[in-house]
Amino acid sequence: MLRIFARTLLCVVALIVATLTAHAQTSPLLHQPAPAFTRPSLNGSTVSLSAYKGKVVLLNFWATWCPPCRVELPRFAQWQRELGHSGLRVIAVSMNDSPAPVRAQLKRAPLPFPVLMGDSNLGSVYGDILGLPVTFLIARDGTIVRRFEGEANLDDLHNTIKSLLATH
Repeated sequence: MLRIFARTLLCVVALIVATLTAHAQTSPLLHQPAPAFTRPSLNGSTVSLSAYKGKVVLLNFWATWCPPCRVELPRFAQWQRELGHSGLRVIAVSMNDSPAPVRAQLKRAPLPFPVLMGDSNLGSVYGDILGLPVTFLIARDGTIVRRFEGEANLDDLHNTIKSLLATH
């Protein structure tokens, strides 16, 4: 019962954060190299951020219980299909407690990009991921150029991605 209450409270906090801060945020990580990680994806492959150098990376921290996340993920999937040939790579990091609900959601709505399980260590490295969603845009040179907290302005995010893809 306490776990359900805690999860509900976290969802409410995430919605409030999404409402108040649904725009690009400043972060000490901006214009710095993105913290490296290597993790298994839910499909069994290994994903290493360093393998994406030369690509524009949309790194999204999300959870199955997060309503704004469920709005964003289908758009990210669409962008991956449309812009992948231009160098966009999406990586989704689920902050769920266990992979079971993530696998269930992926069975209902498969995604055309790797989905990893995150944890507090990875969240801490990326600047204390407290509310969800949190999205980072990483330029081709591996530096973080934008951080979005809460449900991002998808038009702004899409335009930023297209701008980053246009620079080589």
